[in-house]
Amino acid sequence: MADGGSRQGIGARVLRKEDKRFLDGAGRYVSDIYLPRTLEAAIVRSPVAHAENLRVSAPEDAVGRFFTAGDMVAGGVQPIHVVSKYPGHKASDYPHLATGKLRFVGESVAVCLAETRAAAEDMAARTVLEFDALPPVIDMLAAVEASAARVHEDWDDNVILDSRFESGADNVSAPVSVTRTFRMNRQAINPLEGAAVLAEWDAREDRLVVYSASQIPHILKNALCECLGLRQNQVRVVAPDVGGGFGYKCVLLPEEIYIPWVAMQVKRPVRWIQDRREHLVTAANAREHHYSVTLHAQPDGTFVGLEADIIVDSGAYSVYPHSNILESTMAGRTLHGPYMFSAYKVRSRAVATNKPPIVPYRG
Repeated sequence: MADGGSRQGIGARVLRKEDKRFLDGAGRYVSDIYLPRTLEAAIVRSPVAHAENLRVSAPEDAVGRFFTAGDMVAGGVQPIHVVSKYPGHKASDYPHLATGKLRFVGESVAVCLAETRAAAEDMAARTVLEFDALPPVIDMLAAVEASAARVHEDWDDNVILDSRFESGADNVSAPVSVTRTFRMNRQAINPLEGAAVLAEWDAREDRLVVYSASQIPHILKNALCECLGLRQNQVRVVAPDVGGGFGYKCVLLPEEIYIPWVAMQVKRPVRWIQDRREHLVTAANAREHHYSVTLHAQPDGTFVGLEADIIVDSGAYSVYPHSNILESTMAGRTLHGPYMFSAYKVRSRAVATNKPPIVPYRG
């Protein structure tokens, strides 16, 4: 067309209606919402990747403003539990706050509350953590070895799920075979707005109100009911404007459970806004894979078969609701791309390491 674009259908230049208020600075994010008597939260986080016998000593002035896993367990809070449909999947409940063992740098240990974020961070800095360090499992290839330290001590190994994807001929025979290995680094999901939660227990309505920068408010509501033992009509989740997600905000974050629970304990609104350092250190990231791939072909370039061994670094815990095997099973199912092979044989393993859990990543 003369104007260089289509007026209808695919590729049409559709006028947007939602942009003006953002351009005018009228967007409303969790950090823009303030409720009277709000307490600000700062999180004490693990400084090491792997340790046991965790002991936490709160500052002397922290009475009524400091919470650990022991408080949540005593309050009957249930951990984040993910059930996978795949046979052989090793489940690992994700504790909201560390319970005796530390499994990645940045894992939440305690919540500090104060009238300002600065005062809450000062309280977090005065908290004393003691623990017995363990060898960290940081390389996914070493993690599959029998001699590797265990991320979860009650497992026989660190393999979360060992999957096989096979079709076609049992044996691959071709005049040309090429084998290559590929390794991808972990990628940090880095939206403009980090995670953010503001929660209030409304005693008049007998209801928990949670504002979260979430892509999954309905799933978050179900998780809050499941973990905190509340009825559906006792929980309201509000997702205001969200400043980017890229997949990170489509899973349940521990903060989305323990911040609302803390608000219920202190009977005041509690707000936590993730800062950029917290996000880069502790936020779930994605796509650390290793591939050993053999392509079998005819001399004219016709593909005959594909064989591969895939190992995916899935971090320490399984995230709700997608679990920690999303990438390993997806890689095994889709490695062939648009091509048809007479033989396709792929082994794909999701492996636990002492790193943050992985989540879906969208570009």
